[in-house]
Amino acid sequence: MTKVIFGNHSAVLVPRQDRDKIRKFYCDVLGCKITREVDESVAGASGAMLRKDDFQLGDDFHIAFLYGDFPDVSEFLRSGRSIYLELKSDNVEEMRQKIIGFGVTVLDVPDPHLYFQAPGGQVFRLVGINEDLSKYERDI
Repeated sequence: MTKVIFGNHSAVLVPRQDRDKIRKFYCDVLGCKITREVDESVAGASGAMLRKDDFQLGDDFHIAFLYGDFPDVSEFLRSGRSIYLELKSDNVEEMRQKIIGFGVTVLDVPDPHLYFQAPGGQVFRLVGINEDLSKYERDI
């Protein structure tokens, strides 16, 4: 059988006016570093500007934000297509306070972990680095 795994890259399309807030949250709160900033004209009929920031979180995860003329969908919509990324911290309570203090949207999920929507719309679950999460997995 062909093998498939999740990679260590992600991308989010966001309205261009969210750029400053996204940079502040991902760099100042989560400690990411911006590994590439792009502000250039794209060849083609539209002559559109490409605005993109690549962030590195930890040693091996990269998330790109592509800024454009996208609608503001900051209101979280629950559906069967909703997905979250898991953030791990060595000090969950301190990180929880920093995240909430920034003013993100905290989601009401029936789980003891913090689920929140970051600037740009991505949803995260905050867990401990050494936390036993086996109850979320199923034996096959």
